[in-house]
Amino acid sequence: MNRVLAALVLCAAAVLPAAQPAHAATPLTMLGADVSSVQRSLDLGAKYYDASGAQRDPLDILKGVGVNYVRLRIWNNPVSGYNNKAKVLQYARTVKAKGLKLLVDFHYSDTWADPGKQYKPAAWASHGIGQLQTDVYDYTYDVCSSLKAQGTTPDSVQIGNEINVGMLWNDGKVVNNDFTNLSLLLKAGYNATKACNYGTQVIIHTADADSDAHARWFYDGIRAKGVPWDITGLSYYCMWHGTLSNLYNVISDVRSRYGKPVVIAETAYPFTADNADWEGNSVTSGCSGYGLTWQGQGAEFTAVQNTARNAGAIGVFYWEPTWYAVPGNGWDPANINGTGDGWDNMAVFNWTGHINPNVRWTP
Repeated sequence: MNRVLAALVLCAAAVLPAAQPAHAATPLTMLGADVSSVQRSLDLGAKYYDASGAQRDPLDILKGVGVNYVRLRIWNNPVSGYNNKAKVLQYARTVKAKGLKLLVDFHYSDTWADPGKQYKPAAWASHGIGQLQTDVYDYTYDVCSSLKAQGTTPDSVQIGNEINVGMLWNDGKVVNNDFTNLSLLLKAGYNATKACNYGTQVIIHTADADSDAHARWFYDGIRAKGVPWDITGLSYYCMWHGTLSNLYNVISDVRSRYGKPVVIAETAYPFTADNADWEGNSVTSGCSGYGLTWQGQGAEFTAVQNTARNAGAIGVFYWEPTWYAVPGNGWDPANINGTGDGWDNMAVFNWTGHINPNVRWTP
């Protein structure tokens, strides 16, 4: 998700205590971190330190505080040369060698795809819905099969990223409540994944944790078109998506309504309102009850995990915990050296690469 302009859509949200569970909480089994920017940071010489001050590999540090799952975004042909197929294949070997599971997040774009934009890859720009189905199938199958061939089969994939109103616009955009084209693309991605490796779990991911109505509109829409999926994925940021009580209700609703496991595919919280570089922060305010401090960040993330667990979700992923401000690792893949990091106050590593000792992933 591109957060550079996200501050424009901030909404006030008081965070209330999570509702009491209506059933026994089950453990979170997908304890995840999206570290898609970390390859570039490491290539530029970034260093990471654990709570004792020892310099270590960032994945080892994260694994030590509970992470068991890594999420990597994949762009078709980004100008930066990062987050493409070659880089994902390379880092997948590192992820799997450390005993971590792998979630591949297909954006089906050369750049950021999120609720406000779903740009086709340049190579597919002139393609209509018929060809796009083939594109999605072939590309998904190729990436998955290449990962499988090197012994790093993805444990799960996302067919699209935060596709609230579709993907591969305008052909795959939902217009006038018509989910036909989107359903064709999602089926292509699902079928390609299962043809590659039937055990790989397919996640359909939206940023619809804000309301039952939005989540039902989307998932009812694809279900009515016969779209199969294995796990329902939601993004949750308290400053955009509302209270923890609301999150509890949405998770509970989609879990029971569609009979599928639920994961929070993205969440994060600021440890400061200050800025580490010249690029404006995407998030400049927090939520009621949680300060913009290391303690506040840790407490809010714990509360999100507790809420998800109590509502019956199976996992929570922190978005870009390792993306502290490193010159040359900017947000724009078309200008990675000339842009900065709008997420430096949201990472769980501070501006000198030291981890917040209050942040833990817990089953």
